[in-house]
Amino acid sequence: MRKGMDVLSIHDLSAEDVEEILTLAEELKAKQRAGIPHLLLQGKTLGMIFEKSSTRTRVSFEVGMYQLGGQALFLSSRDLQLGRGEPIKDTARVLSRYLDGIMIRTYGHERIEELARYADIPVINALSDLLHPCQALTDLLTIREYKGRHLAGLKMAYVGDGNNMTHSLMYAAAKVGMHFAAATPEGYAPHADIVANARADAAATGSTVTVMHDPLEAVQGADIIVTDTWASMGQEAEHDARTAVFRPYQVSRSLVAASGNPRCIVMHCLPAYRGEEITEEVFEEFAPVIFDEAENRLHVQKAIMALVMGG
Repeated sequence: MRKGMDVLSIHDLSAEDVEEILTLAEELKAKQRAGIPHLLLQGKTLGMIFEKSSTRTRVSFEVGMYQLGGQALFLSSRDLQLGRGEPIKDTARVLSRYLDGIMIRTYGHERIEELARYADIPVINALSDLLHPCQALTDLLTIREYKGRHLAGLKMAYVGDGNNMTHSLMYAAAKVGMHFAAATPEGYAPHADIVANARADAAATGSTVTVMHDPLEAVQGADIIVTDTWASMGQEAEHDARTAVFRPYQVSRSLVAASGNPRCIVMHCLPAYRGEEITEEVFEEFAPVIFDEAENRLHVQKAIMALVMGG
C-alpha cells in the first residue's frame, strides 16, 4: 500500500493491498500478545471524527494509535465547526495542517468522499451508511484464523439487510476469491452498482457473487454465515416494521444446519440483538469467534493506519 492513500472502500484496494493489511495485522497481533512494542506511528496524530457514535470503533482506533506510539483525538460534531455548518472541505484543509491522518464515522458516504478529496492526509472510512471496510477486512482476518490463510474457494453467506456490511463483505470476499451469497428480503437488497462492482472483482479472482431472497438457499455449502442488526443506527423508527419483515432471516440453529457443513462458523460485527437477527443459542455457541472478530478490529485498523500514515 502507498503511504498517504485513503481507505474508503475495499473495492478501491488491490488484492495485494488486502493481503498486505491482513499480513501486517497478524504480525501486530502477535507482537501485542507477546508484549513486544510496535511503535510504528510514534509522534503521529490521528483525528477521529464521529458523527455516528460507536463503542468498538472509538476504543479500537484510540487504543490502536496508543499501541503504535501515536496519539488520537476524539472529535464529535459538537467539537467541530462542522456541527455549525462549516463546509467539510474547509475542515479537511484545516485538519490537514494539524494531523497525520483522519478517521471518520458518519452517515452519508459522500461526506467521506468530499473529506478525502480536500484533505492532504490519508482518510480512513470507519463507517458510512454505504460501506464499512474496516469491519469487512477484520472479518477476513478472523476467517483466516479459523479457516486457514488460503481463503479462495470458501463460501461466505450473508443473511439479513442489504446494508453497508453486505456491501463491504461482498467486496472483501471478491478480492480474496471467496464465493459470496446474500439473502435479503424484497426491497432490502444491496445496491445494484455495488453488486456489479463486486462481481467484476470476483471475475478477476475466480469467485462468484450472488444475491437472492431465500436464506436457506444462500447458506447451502457455506463455510461462514454472517448477519447484522436488522435496524441500523438512524433506523430506530423502523424497528418494528423491519422485525416483521426480517423474522424469516434469523440465524437460528436450523439455518446453520441448512449449510450442510458441520464446520460452518457464524460471525456478527456487533452489537447483536439476541432473539432478533440471531438466536441466543447460536450467538453463545459462536461467541468465541464473534469476540475474536471484535478484537481483530484493533489489529486490522492498526495495520491500516501504519501502512497509510507510517514512514
